[in-house]
Amino acid sequence: MFHKRLYLFFFILLPLITHSQTISEIKIIGNKTLPISFFDRVLNEYKNLPYNDSVVTIIQQKISFLYREEGYFNSDCQPITIENNKDSTQSTLHFSITENEPTFINEIFLEGLDSLEYIQEKKLFDYFVDKIFIQLDVERTIQEALIVFEQNGFPFTIIELTSLYFFTDTISNTNLVDIFLTYRKGNYSRIDSIEITGNSDTDDHVIIRELGLKQGDSYNQKIIDDIPKRLNRLRFFQPIAEPTFVNNSKGKGILQIQVEERQTNNFDGIIGYAPPQNKEESGYVTGLVNISMRNLFGTGRAAAFRWQKINRLSQELEIKYMEPWIFGFPFNISTVINQKIQDSSYVQRKIEGTIEYLADEDITLGFGLSSESIIPTVNDHSIFTVYNSSSISTGVSLKIDTRDDPYSPTKGIYLYNSYWLSKKKINGPGQYINDDTKLNLNLQKIFIDFSIFIEPFRRQVISFGVHAKELQASQFETSDLYFLGGTNTLRGYRENQFQGSRIAWSNTEYRYLLSRRTFAFLFFDSGYYLRKRDEQRQILENSGFKIGYGVGLNLETGLGVIAVSFALAKGESFSEGKIHFGLINEF
Repeated sequence: MFHKRLYLFFFILLPLITHSQTISEIKIIGNKTLPISFFDRVLNEYKNLPYNDSVVTIIQQKISFLYREEGYFNSDCQPITIENNKDSTQSTLHFSITENEPTFINEIFLEGLDSLEYIQEKKLFDYFVDKIFIQLDVERTIQEALIVFEQNGFPFTIIELTSLYFFTDTISNTNLVDIFLTYRKGNYSRIDSIEITGNSDTDDHVIIRELGLKQGDSYNQKIIDDIPKRLNRLRFFQPIAEPTFVNNSKGKGILQIQVEERQTNNFDGIIGYAPPQNKEESGYVTGLVNISMRNLFGTGRAAAFRWQKINRLSQELEIKYMEPWIFGFPFNISTVINQKIQDSSYVQRKIEGTIEYLADEDITLGFGLSSESIIPTVNDHSIFTVYNSSSISTGVSLKIDTRDDPYSPTKGIYLYNSYWLSKKKINGPGQYINDDTKLNLNLQKIFIDFSIFIEPFRRQVISFGVHAKELQASQFETSDLYFLGGTNTLRGYRENQFQGSRIAWSNTEYRYLLSRRTFAFLFFDSGYYLRKRDEQRQILENSGFKIGYGVGLNLETGLGVIAVSFALAKGESFSEGKIHFGLINEF
């Protein structure tokens, strides 16, 4: 009985084994207009699959479909031969193509439009008349037409392809098609009401003034799409979702915006005590205090305070304030007061005021005015450090910001370019001034910041930035120079480790998003600095090119967005690496 069952099993299985073939190759002949590479996707998709009649039919249909997409509606595709290898386990399929003539668009008929709309839309579609009927191109133009209606108060417009009429012109023997499109516009829509939910601290008017529209405006899809980007730049909220637009029972258009407020008052600080090294010294307090209030009283006003004691002899104090939308117009005014004590060399005090014009959602123009004084520190050794000087500066700036989020952008660019002209006057000390000393100087300062963000794959972002500062003057002092190195410029080096009249640096990061505003990253930084030769002070030219690299984490917390990175400078061992830590600038 067992042997009979075994024979029966092989009797059933044998035909399956002998007819189990795979498709080793697919060949196409007769194609004249479309190159063979045009069919690669289909040919590769079905290669090495089991051979059967249904697979052959699917391949035939897909090849025909590709021809129809290119306007060859009268083409013909037929399987002609099947070649088997010696043991009949693999097959090569041959398809013959008869392309015939393509189909041209004879006329496009539009229905459902008024006379003015018809003229505008007819111009859009007349481009296709007498051209080959390529469906994708027509569909793209239909999408463009929909966008126009969405931006002019008709968000629910539908363009329906009513019918296609194919025929042949017997005189010219040309394949032609008439296309019939019907527009269903729906009712004209306005923003009759704006409803904002989720804002317990921020005033409604602060949000509405950033939207780029107001109650009573016509519905405009482009402006609606830009709302999340506009509100994200305020830095008051978690990432904003797309707004919704509905018509209520009375036909009124309601724009609904959901927000989730985040912590806008941030404190970052550490206080330490450095004990004396010997009996002649005294201990001193060191540390950092950084307080940022980004949305005072829910009005959008901002204030910040920063104190940093770097070492025994150096410290910096800075106070900032920003008043947005002066008298309801798109102008922001900000003030900065700064005092820096640099080693035992000098004290630098600076007051700066800036007014910014919000030209549109992406472009900001600025004008600034500042006053600065440099006071050399009195020392017992009568060593010259810097001149006692005062200066008045004026500057202009241009900012272009298309980023979708200021904390963790996935697309867009950021460009900031400014130019400052300073009139500097040397006031003393008298013992270091002679007939050759220039008492009145002109200094030109140029700043460039450019960053671009690309998301090539989901949750993966490439960030690249180039930054430069240039000081141009017949002579300058240590207090005029720029600093390079540290968390915000060149990681892997100490804060403000290098100094020059010209500095430039680049930052390249590969980011993997763990959440919308939290990401891990790899980075590579490079930097250049130049301090020109100064014969009068017997200072030699000093320049260098440095690189740093490492890993880091940007983490969104209740305190704000914290950046932590471990960086190595070129040539350093792992044990010499530096940890950079701090809150992302909230002001």
